[in-house]
Amino acid sequence: MEVTAENSIWEECKMIDEDKQQNNTNQQSGEETEEKQAMTSDSTAQINANTVENQVTEQVATQSDVSGDTVTQTQDNGVAATAEAPGANYAAEVAALNQQIESLKAQVEERSTQYMRIAADFENYRKRNQKEKEDLEQQIKRNTITEMLPVVDNFERARAQIKPQNDGEMAIHKSYQGVYKLLVDSLKRLGVSPMRPEGQPFDPNLHEAVLREATDEYPEGTVLEELVRGYNLGDRVLRHAMVKVAAPKEDAPASEENQSSSADS
Repeated sequence: MEVTAENSIWEECKMIDEDKQQNNTNQQSGEETEEKQAMTSDSTAQINANTVENQVTEQVATQSDVSGDTVTQTQDNGVAATAEAPGANYAAEVAALNQQIESLKAQVEERSTQYMRIAADFENYRKRNQKEKEDLEQQIKRNTITEMLPVVDNFERARAQIKPQNDGEMAIHKSYQGVYKLLVDSLKRLGVSPMRPEGQPFDPNLHEAVLREATDEYPEGTVLEELVRGYNLGDRVLRHAMVKVAAPKEDAPASEENQSSSADS
């Protein structure tokens, strides 16, 4: 009985050992299988990745080739269009430039005409303004001097009529003659000059005939005497000279009547 029990225990231990060995074997086999499956899946994944990468590379290369061809074709078309454009548009560009040149020439001519017209108008205005200024100055000078001429006439009459008899009268005569000389010098500086019509032909622009005298010593129309002195201011007449004019002998009665009428007046 005891031997049988030991054998049973021994057998059970043996079975347990076999089961352990079997489990270890199965475990090892499972691990090897898992490793093989992992290796297989890794290889498959690597193969798939390489395949995808090759496909992407091929697509990129294909697209690059297509893009390169397109760019090359576009550049060729652009070069061809650029080469053809000057020949096609040259005439139009030349015509446009000529038209622009003509337009600019017309504008320059118009501006030049306007400038010349404005310059001429300004020059005329300047001359007219200068002339008006000079005329105004001359008019003021003429009016002022004309008012002073009667004073000069009185000095001349006094010198012709007054005859000093003594030293006192001579001193007075010299004093007012000094004033007369200063006045005449001032008029000369202003451009006033006396007329000297005696012996010259009568000129109605310079002289005013108030008497006629019959004579055969001078030609008819000759100024015999200046009764009231005339004056010029520059090249203009400031005051006409009142003169006596020579007349033929047959007009003697008429001249005497004129002299008598003048004396009565």
